[in-house]
Amino acid sequence: MTLRLHNFFRSSTSTRLRAALNLKGLDYDYVAYVLRDGETRAPAYLVKNPQGLVPTLELEDGTSLTQSLAIIEWLDETHPDPALLPADALGRARVRALAYMIACEIHPLNNLRVLNRLSDQFGADDAAQKAWFTHWVALTFDALEAALRNGPETGRFCHGDRPGLADLCLYAQVWNNRRFGIALDPWPTIARIFAELDGLPAFADAAPPRQPDAA
Repeated sequence: MTLRLHNFFRSSTSTRLRAALNLKGLDYDYVAYVLRDGETRAPAYLVKNPQGLVPTLELEDGTSLTQSLAIIEWLDETHPDPALLPADALGRARVRALAYMIACEIHPLNNLRVLNRLSDQFGADDAAQKAWFTHWVALTFDALEAALRNGPETGRFCHGDRPGLADLCLYAQVWNNRRFGIALDPWPTIARIFAELDGLPAFADAAPPRQPDAA
């Protein structure tokens, strides 16, 4: 199967998907976009992804999949080894909840479109945008830290000793945080898990600085 990943090196949703593809051992063609230049608003791209967002995973038959979490679950259903979700229903619910804390509570408020809107409509300068970004990260990371620290299911990674959906989201978010100088000192469990993930080639190779468009 020939896969084409339409993405941006610094996009946290793209980082999630790159790591998932690496974990599954799937090769893909890397197609880079510059979000600030509006490349994803071009008519040819909007045919693939009407939202004009990244990532988009294009399959060999031309089918385009959008939304990183939906794509990751598709990958898990079509390439089940290694599994990114636990076998038991309670475990899957916990992992999804941890992942959604990041994907639904932090990312939508802190993505580039929102930061640009804060600047354009409300005149938010770099300092104000950093304060906004940091607020939403801290609010959810405080809760995520408690859930991971106190959860008996937490192991080497977010859920047990095998990386999964929640780890994909955590790893990408920590990289995103670094753009705003947010250190992990207040969240030692998150820091420990990130370090474990960063030691795995599947994750490290997905990190923003290692992408061909990062130069």
